[in-house]
Parts: sequence; C-alpha cells; structure tokens
Amino acid sequence: MFEDISKVILLSDMDGTLLNGKKQITDIDRAAIKRFTELGGKFTVATGRTIQSFDQFRALIDMPYPVIMYNGAAIHDYSSGKTLFTRPLPEECRDIALQLYEAMPDAGGEVLRLDGTYVFRNNDYQKLHTKLCNIVPDYAELSEVEEGGWLKVLFSMAPDDMDFFGAYVRSQGWDTVDFVRSSEMFWEMLPKGVSKGSALTEYRRLDGWQDFTFVSIGDFDNDIEMLCAADLGACPANAEDKVKKAAGLVLSHTNEDGAVAELIGYIIDKCGC
Repeated sequence: MFEDISKVILLSDMDGTLLNGKKQITDIDRAAIKRFTELGGKFTVATGRTIQSFDQFRALIDMPYPVIMYNGAAIHDYSSGKTLFTRPLPEECRDIALQLYEAMPDAGGEVLRLDGTYVFRNNDYQKLHTKLCNIVPDYAELSEVEEGGWLKVLFSMAPDDMDFFGAYVRSQGWDTVDFVRSSEMFWEMLPKGVSKGSALTEYRRLDGWQDFTFVSIGDFDNDIEMLCAADLGACPANAEDKVKKAAGLVLSHTNEDGAVAELIGYIIDKCGC
C-alpha cells in the first residue's frame, strides 16, 4: 500500500484537523506538508466549504490537486477552474427544508450552490457561519432560491437544539436526503448517500487517480465515511470518540500541535523515504 510515496494522496479535513483554533495551519504541519510533497506525495483537502469560501485558504498552502467540497457533493479542480463532479439534492429538498424551517423557527439556514451561498434565515449562528467562511452571501427567502443545483442546505442553531433537530429528522424517515452534523451548531442536508467518503470513491475514478493509495484524516461526524473509504483513515487526538472508533489510526497529537505532521511522518516511514 505504501510502496511508492508518489502514489500516495493525503486528504485532510480542515476545521479541527488541518486548521487550529485560529483557523491557521501550524508551522509544524506546514513544514511536514512541504516535505511530503517534495518527496512526491500528493496533498489536498476534503471540506464542507464552497468554491467561493475555500478560495481564501488556497494562499495558505499549495494544493494543486482536486478538492472535495460541500461535504462530498462536489469535487473541484482549482488548477483548471473546472468542477469535476457534482451530486445535487433532489427536487423535494426545498419542501423538506421548508418543513424543517417551520419545525425549528429559531434555526438559521443557507442553501449552497456552485454559484454561491444563499442565506434564508439569518440568526446569530448563521451570522457566525458567514463570518467564519469570510464570504458575502446572497439573502433570499427559501422559496426564492433558484431550483436545481442545490448541493447542500446548512441549518445553524444553538448547541442545545442540535439533539432535537436530529431526533426530528429521524422521525420523518426521509429517504432521498441524508443529514450530518458538521460542528456543534451546524446540521447539513445532503443528497442521499453523499458524504466525504462517497466523494473519495468518486475521486478514485477520476482520470489519473485510479492506482493511488488514499489516506484521509478528520475529526468530526462528517469525516467518518471518508475515514472508512480511505485505504488508511486517521484522526487527531482531539477527534470525537465515534470518529476514533472508525479510524484505523488514532494520532497522539491534536490539530493544535501537529496531527497532520504526525500522520505525514507515519506515511513517510511506511514508504521507506
């Protein structure tokens, strides 16, 4: 599996994994990624961010390879400017979102498409999300957002409301969409079967990537499928317990002190470099 480092690609989650609490890449991780790529390894990320909101992070580190985005609903290649894969939500996603909107009147929300982010409920948690993403969204009623091409719908709420939201979703038995927690205050509606893990499977089918070893690292619920789909799935020490149970390798470092660097060291050792 690790015979040739030039045939290894590492996909990293961002928040809680590659980024520290200040939304920065630590010096130790940056140096390790540089060494990994100089040896021939390939590094990229898998994120819930959109094409627009991720653009600011491209200056942090050179990532010339396709990026998994929208928590698996798209794969985008910034080098060519082309979106290589999308899996949009079904038509009934608007009705489902409206029903959730009524059930959770205090929740914020946004629709994410390739062409931008559309905020339909702007509570304090939604404002925080907009600030974290450092974008200027469009504001519109949910009924006004153009049909088709919805890649995900994000619902933002107080942490105390997260369990109620999850229980309500499970009680409805919707079979055309999936829901995943992406933080302590965000739930996301995705197309059925779509995750960072399903996108990793699509990545393997892209031209030129069929015979690569895929390594992934992540810390939260929305990373579990990716860890399971990779040839090796790892998590930092700060990962949730359920993520640690799914990971093939639990690292001793956190996102604050070089978890990605530790994983890269493991890969380099396995490759005999």
